[in-house]
Amino acid sequence: MKTFWWRQIKAVVRLELKKTFFAKRGLWIYLVAALPVFLFMAYAMAVSREQGRMTEMAHEGGKELTYQDLLAVKPGMTNDEVVALLGKPDVHFYWTEHRHTSAQRIEDILHEKYNYSDGQHSLYVEFVNGKAETVMLGEGSNLIRDSIVFAGVFQFFFLRLGLFFGCLGIFMNLFRGEVLDRSLHFYFLAPIRREVLMLGKFLAGLIATCTIFVTSEVLQTTAFLWAYRPSVRNLYLYHNHGLEHAAAYVGITVLACIGYGAFFLIAGMFFRNPIAPTAVILIWEGINPFLPAVLKQFSVIYYLKSLSPVDVPTPPGMHPVLALLISNSNPVSAPVAVLGLLTVALIALCVSSLRVRRMEINYTTE
Repeated sequence: MKTFWWRQIKAVVRLELKKTFFAKRGLWIYLVAALPVFLFMAYAMAVSREQGRMTEMAHEGGKELTYQDLLAVKPGMTNDEVVALLGKPDVHFYWTEHRHTSAQRIEDILHEKYNYSDGQHSLYVEFVNGKAETVMLGEGSNLIRDSIVFAGVFQFFFLRLGLFFGCLGIFMNLFRGEVLDRSLHFYFLAPIRREVLMLGKFLAGLIATCTIFVTSEVLQTTAFLWAYRPSVRNLYLYHNHGLEHAAAYVGITVLACIGYGAFFLIAGMFFRNPIAPTAVILIWEGINPFLPAVLKQFSVIYYLKSLSPVDVPTPPGMHPVLALLISNSNPVSAPVAVLGLLTVALIALCVSSLRVRRMEINYTTE
């Protein structure tokens, strides 16, 4: 009997995958999945352009510089001392300011601006009458530091919005879409257990969301690393846990599809209007940091944040409420997080199986 049910599940999955991947009402999901990819592609182009500019500045300079050379420049040094230390500037601007004095006399003040670069960092020195008044050292792109930016986009856009609404669009319509199309009765009249039908639809939705959003996550990582030199990429991937982080992001994406998919499958069965359950789930996930410890366990984002490989630091001076949203208070270990999320999803699927047994079709109310 189990073999027969498994064949039925595979048949349902094959039918549902065609409808899920090519449904017109779900085309916007591809755009949601592609948005962070476009973001990191634009970021990579900006980083590549900036690195090219600084490399060109370093080659045009009269002396090969190091980061320590740039740090040696201090306010109060004369332009001759700076040139003796760093050589002729890569970029040199100057202008004369006509300043009125208290005696109604006009004093000419010479301003000069020198730009230096070691290929990774840029130094801006402004001289007033031959003495350095402003010294600014611009930090170049840093892959370790930028990985925190990647983690922030993943946690606060991809997880909370992209995956959330992507799973909403797919899993909510597994049964709801059949009702709107007036085709659910064909499944219910077929010789197949409703629990088997529900499981087949869920697996089809899970395959679709994992395919779309795991692909998006891989493309995001590729676009993020594309701007950096091969040596920097290899150092990050093989010596600074870059590969482990990339694998963790893919695993979190799959778990998010399981958790959110199970919740939205229930919502599609119980509610005719998807707006109300979507708002409730979105608010519940949003207020998770403020909930008691017991209630936190009945949400998806609680476990996903515990699995995140990179913590997003809280900026100094941030409001405590916003800081609480960013910080991951009371995280659980990775095995507990995975087991807890799968347990919550399993409970949701059990509720769905009970609901589908008693589900009745009334197209006239739609």
